[in-house]
Amino acid sequence: MVTFVWKDMFTGIIEDIGEILQIERRSGITRIRIKTNLPLKEINQGDSIAVDGVCLTVTSTDSVSFYCDVSSETEKITTLGQKRKGEKVNLERSLKVEGRLHGHLVTGHVECVGIIVEKKSVGESFQIGISVPYDVVKYIVKKGSIAVDGISLTVNDQSDNRFMVNIVPYTASKTTIGMKKLGDKVNIETDILVKYIERLISFEKKGIDYDFLFRYGYIKG
Repeated sequence: MVTFVWKDMFTGIIEDIGEILQIERRSGITRIRIKTNLPLKEINQGDSIAVDGVCLTVTSTDSVSFYCDVSSETEKITTLGQKRKGEKVNLERSLKVEGRLHGHLVTGHVECVGIIVEKKSVGESFQIGISVPYDVVKYIVKKGSIAVDGISLTVNDQSDNRFMVNIVPYTASKTTIGMKKLGDKVNIETDILVKYIERLISFEKKGIDYDFLFRYGYIKG
């Protein structure tokens, strides 16, 4: 049976917490080695893996780990440029076509770095408040989806340039989010569907009206 994958598409459901074993920074590129419990026999050169929500390409593997190259641009706009040996990272392989979409569509193209500005317990769960640049806020919607370090989460609330997410015990135990502290930085990717809608609307000079909704199948005549 042939298995298909969407090379650069993920779900935000973390498969493993990896550990950075080695970081080799060169001019213009950084080579990282990540230990994982994922089945390395099923991971090949050229495969895409989201590392803390950043889509990276596997360059090689060994018996316990895989290697990826990170460009200077990726280091600049994500948290990968600040990673150190021994740090834990969230890992997810590309979405298989026949797989279920348990989270939401995540591309692995991080838009900005957010800062954890609030953390409080709510029963057995806890809530995290994250501040982001103002130009990203328009894509964050209450009860909408967002990826934080590659984790598919639901926005519980949004105000000014910050949003809140609720972390249940299972998510805290299966990802790195439970290890985060006030002031820590996280990779943020907003819901791609919101950006597609914005792009579509930008081509419509009249904005959203009856004709617009009919033309794109939102309503029937």
